[in-house]
Amino acid sequence: MPTFSAPDGTRLAYRVTGDGDPVVCLPGGPSDSLYLGDLGGLSAHRRLIFLDLRGTGRSAVPEDTTSYRCDRLVEDVEALREHLGLAPMDLLAHSGGANLAAQYAARYPQHVGKLALITPGARAVGVAITGETRRELARLRKDEPWFPAAFAALEAISEGTGSDWEAIAPFFCGRWDAAAQKHHAAGQPSNMEAVALFAAEGAFDPEATRAALAACEVPVLLLAGEFDLNSPPRSVAEFAGLFSAATLAVQPGAGHYPWLDDADRFVATTAAFLG
Repeated sequence: MPTFSAPDGTRLAYRVTGDGDPVVCLPGGPSDSLYLGDLGGLSAHRRLIFLDLRGTGRSAVPEDTTSYRCDRLVEDVEALREHLGLAPMDLLAHSGGANLAAQYAARYPQHVGKLALITPGARAVGVAITGETRRELARLRKDEPWFPAAFAALEAISEGTGSDWEAIAPFFCGRWDAAAQKHHAAGQPSNMEAVALFAAEGAFDPEATRAALAACEVPVLLLAGEFDLNSPPRSVAEFAGLFSAATLAVQPGAGHYPWLDDADRFVATTAAFLG
């Protein structure tokens, strides 16, 4: 895999797949970008460049672990843009990676061509998700065979009396079939220090980020999954309202990984936006 140097000297890796104009892709987690695959075949339309965030995948562990903080990762993304010679850069981010992409767009709006946020996390912009919102969404799955145990675990987590996150995994998938279970198992973060420090104190300044994004004129796609408990459609719609030129799409029947639930629909929506 090709590598480049972050501003602090940490060697960061990225992988490239597909043809066409490049799109830099940021994973959530922070975890190895491999769980993104080729985004359901989006690589047939664009050349996808997947960054392994520091300390994950094939990227090196930094000497200064405070550099795992989300706002500090912005400069890693900028270093990748400079390394690739992209001016401007189309940017796609999934889940927690959307917090990083939002802060990048706030800091470097002149370097962003188009911005696609897929089932985005929204801590960077202060969009709160209540336990009742998640439970309301979860009840849409009441006819699924796994629902009773998963919902009981969700209620316990919401009430602060439980922490069985594994039990609620089906709620993040449009179909809890063998493929989804395999993807879930393979996509778990391995560097828990990077996960813990990603949102450390000072990582987010929602008021400043919101103000910067309101002035950002780049085209933005925010894609939600109909059943996604992590990034409920209502919350993604609130996130979309922060931009002056945002398109909101809700993929029917999808969870947190819409390219797995209906690859054709996901690719059609995302490729049409990216152009």
